[in-house]
Amino acid sequence: MKTIFKPLVGLLLSSVAFFSSAEQFQLPEYQKVTLDNGLTLYLMEQHEVPLIEVKVQLKAGAINNNKAGLANLTAETLMLGTQQTPKSELDAQLDFIGANMNSSAGLESSALSASFVNKDADKVLELLKQVLTAPAFDNEEFDKFKQRYLSQLDEKRQSPKAVIYDYFNQLLYRNHPYASIQDGDKHSIESINLADVKNFYQQFYTPDNAALIVVGDFDSDKMLSKLKILLKDWQGKTTKPLMLTGIDPAQQANVLLVNKADAIESTFVIGGPGIKRSNPDYVELTVLNTILGGRFTSWLNDALRVNAGLTYGARSSFSANKYAGSFSIYTFTKTATTEQAIDLALSTYQKLWEPGIDIQTLESAKAYVKGQFPPKYETSAELADLLGNMFIYDFDQQFINQFNQRVSKLDVERANQLVKRYFPRDNLQFVVVGKAAEIKSKLEKYGKVYQTDIDKAEVSF
Repeated sequence: MKTIFKPLVGLLLSSVAFFSSAEQFQLPEYQKVTLDNGLTLYLMEQHEVPLIEVKVQLKAGAINNNKAGLANLTAETLMLGTQQTPKSELDAQLDFIGANMNSSAGLESSALSASFVNKDADKVLELLKQVLTAPAFDNEEFDKFKQRYLSQLDEKRQSPKAVIYDYFNQLLYRNHPYASIQDGDKHSIESINLADVKNFYQQFYTPDNAALIVVGDFDSDKMLSKLKILLKDWQGKTTKPLMLTGIDPAQQANVLLVNKADAIESTFVIGGPGIKRSNPDYVELTVLNTILGGRFTSWLNDALRVNAGLTYGARSSFSANKYAGSFSIYTFTKTATTEQAIDLALSTYQKLWEPGIDIQTLESAKAYVKGQFPPKYETSAELADLLGNMFIYDFDQQFINQFNQRVSKLDVERANQLVKRYFPRDNLQFVVVGKAAEIKSKLEKYGKVYQTDIDKAEVSF
């Protein structure tokens, strides 16, 4: 959404700092309150600049879909106007005061966020309440939005990097809800009507299923009183929360080849099961992944980009969800060097076990991670995101408060133990998006090959 004062707000936000040194960084104090209607409130005062960030985090995302893309459509439909304020007027009011409001959905949660100057708190909070508790669900606006959404999906399908993790999640998670295609596909989106959106909203957009987070320049006691009055009429209870299990490791290596007939390069992901977000070793694994593929000077980037010149970048990451997660290596290369790049990525990955991590490599990664850590939580928006993630993923402030101490304590012996415990080594899963006619035969050595076409978002195994 266009905002008149967005550059100014961004400049102010970027100037906020909440720490004097990396080693002393602690999560700022905050209040956590549960209202009578079940809504959880987080209130964190930060008075460096006259800005406020509000975020409503809901425990409902793509894993709750009965049609792919429904959580996304529901979240974005909220911004199409309210029962009191049509979309054009809502946009105009926010633009006039330089406020920003948006909504989105992910795999396990949905969110409604607003950023504004503190003097406009009453105005923006009233509009946010309307968007959250009384969306218009206007047929005409919804139909126009759905057509725009379908056009965006068409564009997405032309970009291997935009779709490859949809395929990887399907290959890794199979029938688990984490295999859900978050954005949906043309078939699923076309099948979603306004009644589906209303039903999803009624099921999951309830106060007992939500946290409202306020970070910025305000008085907590006054804000608490204001929110109690503002939201007292928001009632309702969600259906029984979805409880999921983890995933079983694959019993064989598999390759999903996604044919893009006009491709001149291959984009690929290699990986396997990872960790939950609440895993007690999450911080230490951040350090170890930094060595492998978490920074420009990582092993993967050094091998594939700097030394071999096979790609412009290679990385690895843990994607940690509430009940399970994944580990993956990602890069791309010319069609002719697909096999060479995959082989080099695999041999580089094996360095984690043989020869393993030495003290010089570990200390370098530890210094890098500690240097990168505090700036992730400088702004009100970043702190609001953190509190929202704490609500969704069941971890607490010790993740922040003990981060640098835990990084400092990590030694070589424990680092190599964690590699053996958490990094998947056997029965790896491969997704390659590229020109099937030229690369299929070369992929058979990595595992059982399944093939689909990039025009098809959903895969059957």
